Amino acid sequence: MKILWAPWRMKYIKRFEDNRDSGCFFCRAVQQNRDRENLILYRGKTCFIILNKYPYNTGHLMIAPYRHAGELEKLNEEEYIELMKLTVWGVKILRKEYRPSGLNIGANIGRAAGAGVEDHLHFHLVPRWVGDTNFMPVISETKIMPELPHETYDRLKKYFEESEH
Repeated sequence: MKILWAPWRMKYIKRFEDNRDSGCFFCRAVQQNRDRENLILYRGKTCFIILNKYPYNTGHLMIAPYRHAGELEKLNEEEYIELMKLTVWGVKILRKEYRPSGLNIGANIGRAAGAGVEDHLHFHLVPRWVGDTNFMPVISETKIMPELPHETYDRLKKYFEESEH
């Protein structure tokens, strides 16, 4: 048997214990002035784009409103328009930098829908490639990530600084 060492996964496993009483990580991240550390790629007027610290695939973005709201229908018009504009902008940037074969865009709203953060709405934008799901996640529940999140941040940040959506 071969062993794949991934010690950084312990942060993911322990995140529920460590962050149980520390509030919403989206709200915490935007309140701090440490965008690279928190993986915030872009701050808009009502919404922001952040990399997922525990991505499904390299380049996994999340787009969220600043306002702490857990349901789509609670957003005001300005928020949901910017949420969609930033989603489209993220698609364009991911296509340019990573050239994915496809993309998943979605929101898990509520615990029953699989929301890890139930009370702060956010869209997931996940680049996909043919063959990116193999035996590792299925048989061994292990996902192999070819790039660290801060490397992804550095690759994508230039697009958010150079142009507007």
